[in-house]
Amino acid sequence: MATQISLRERKKQQTRDALVDTALALFTERGFDGVTLDELCETVEVSKRTFFRNFSSKEEVASAPLEAMWRLFLDTMETLPLDRAPVLDLLRDTLLAVLDQMAEDERWVGRVRLNQRLTERTPSITAHGLHFCARTSAEVETTLHRRLGLDSRDPRLRLVLEMAVAAFHAALRAWIAEPGRPSHAALTAEVRTAFAAIPAAITLSAAPSTREVSP
Repeated sequence: MATQISLRERKKQQTRDALVDTALALFTERGFDGVTLDELCETVEVSKRTFFRNFSSKEEVASAPLEAMWRLFLDTMETLPLDRAPVLDLLRDTLLAVLDQMAEDERWVGRVRLNQRLTERTPSITAHGLHFCARTSAEVETTLHRRLGLDSRDPRLRLVLEMAVAAFHAALRAWIAEPGRPSHAALTAEVRTAFAAIPAAITLSAAPSTREVSP
């Protein structure tokens, strides 16, 4: 029975992968609005019912690579040992560990790159991503409030989560802008760099730089 379940799950994952890879390829080639859900399903040779068992919308299938990473991050936060380290360090180390796990699928990095390029020019994918990010951040916040025994009105956890998410997004933008084919190692390095810049960002002075040219 365990083997049957394993085979069933493997088949389901293969279907999800085919939908994601095909969607990203078609959306990149023809534009997000230039591909209908019927065309996507026909190309992958699955029914719309099968599609909706895996994804709620075209936006979700296009966003699947990063959403998978954040779902793993959320699951990890439920069981992560707490050792009194600064929460920002805890979030950084967990994110780096999750990135390492995502790299086990060598296609993941390419999918993220395609997703980000699509997001840049597709408002509906951007809106979907913002909603997902807000919902997931709230779940992480709830988990940590519970595990750390903090008052739900304590703003510190929300602030540190916002900093962590902002650091990841800054790293992602820098990584996507790199020439050539971005690698997993390069993304990890950008994440480390972005988190390391947070203390200096908090104390960044609004005084004009001496290099600023006066009009």
